[in-house]
Amino acid sequence: MRSSLMRSMSRRRVVTRLTAFDPSPEQTDELVRLVGDLVGELTTTAAERPVFTADRGDGLVAGLLEVRPGRAPADLDDTLARIREVLATGVDNAAAGEMAYIPGSGLLTSALGDLIASVANRYTGLSGFSPAAVAMELGVLRWLTELFGMPERAQGLLLSGGSAANLTALVTAREIHAPEQAHLATVYVGAHAHASVRKAARIAGLTSDHIRVCASTDGLRLDPSAVEVAIKQDLADGLRPTAIVGAAGTTNTGTIDPLDELADVAAEHGVWFHVDAAYGGFFVLTDRGRERMAGIERADSITLDPHKSLFLPFGTGALLVAERDHLALAYAEDADYLRDRSEDLDALPDFSSITTELTREWRGLRLWLPLQLHGEDAFRTALNDKLDLADQAWRTLADDPNLEVLAQPDLSIVTFRVRGDDATQDELLRLVHQHGHVRLSTTVIEGRVVVRLVVLSHRTTAETVELAVSLIRTAAAEIVGG
Repeated sequence: MRSSLMRSMSRRRVVTRLTAFDPSPEQTDELVRLVGDLVGELTTTAAERPVFTADRGDGLVAGLLEVRPGRAPADLDDTLARIREVLATGVDNAAAGEMAYIPGSGLLTSALGDLIASVANRYTGLSGFSPAAVAMELGVLRWLTELFGMPERAQGLLLSGGSAANLTALVTAREIHAPEQAHLATVYVGAHAHASVRKAARIAGLTSDHIRVCASTDGLRLDPSAVEVAIKQDLADGLRPTAIVGAAGTTNTGTIDPLDELADVAAEHGVWFHVDAAYGGFFVLTDRGRERMAGIERADSITLDPHKSLFLPFGTGALLVAERDHLALAYAEDADYLRDRSEDLDALPDFSSITTELTREWRGLRLWLPLQLHGEDAFRTALNDKLDLADQAWRTLADDPNLEVLAQPDLSIVTFRVRGDDATQDELLRLVHQHGHVRLSTTVIEGRVVVRLVVLSHRTTAETVELAVSLIRTAAAEIVGG
């Protein structure tokens, strides 16, 4: 990094401080070049960088909290140097060995789409302002609804992530099935439902005791029979069963709930069926994923996170809803100051009428551009590779006598324990993390701590997984052999 910075400084400088909001063409070229140098370093070194940097960044925190803008422009080199200091600390989520939680590896082509969208600054809350920009976004959203087998009247939305998508879905479900009666609404989730689902239900006005955490069939999958029993009891008690939430890849283990059976229960009782597929959804691009997620096409709404299994930068979530009119019922409002907006494009809905947002950026370009430049098959191949690598890791770890491996993964999360108590799992994590190039995480399954290895970053290769497995087995042997 230092050599690139010195090369940049040795060139003839056009700008060191900005004196106008719109730089001259020469200043713009130099700004783009200098920032491009940094971007180039980040992308070309990502595959080899350690996940854990040498410095967590604690020493910078106090100083950064005190930084305020000066009255005069700051020096550009100093400003970029400060950014580099920050990037040299903390956990590098873009590194190949990031296999904790659900990685977001961050495609450059998506970031470039964001850059173009931000500079162009097209407003997309109302379709009449920039119909072509909205149509470009709607085109990729229609690709999503078609990919998941939803009806032609379905509508997709791009949001900040799965949490916003789950909230948008449950508010919509409440408006359809318990209008003006949030105090009577009930939602049915599994023990391994993402925390954002329960949070969304509370924000939507449901009381905590009306969020039914139903039993699992094998400790991992939501039991449709338990859901049906809970719904019948709530109906008998005068409540309003509102939504069943199934998972297409739980965060804990990547397990897929029995979606077809849950859809049957929802249909029988007239309840909204939401599928949280934030992690696993895009595995439907593969034959194995599509087969394992049978029934997802019957959902009333689906949460997706392109910043997970499409490898996009953080901040890219999506919601698909089978009936566009249901979104409008939940979110449409009029305002006097919008009376002169164009309404002659009936085919293009106003995002402001089907979401909470009036002001929104041109969000679609961050998804549209990488899909165009890489093509659908590149993502399908990468996701198939992640399934293969996870299966390979599971088989190797299952053969190790020092390890206890949970069920074969539905998708790309491998869960296991080193033989010993819960504290032993934390010790294994500590030993693995000492290497610096592999990061794992833990969770709790049926009261026991287990270790998670998540294969999802587009930069994670067979060599990365082999290193992780080797570190795990070496640490386990050291712990058990003591």
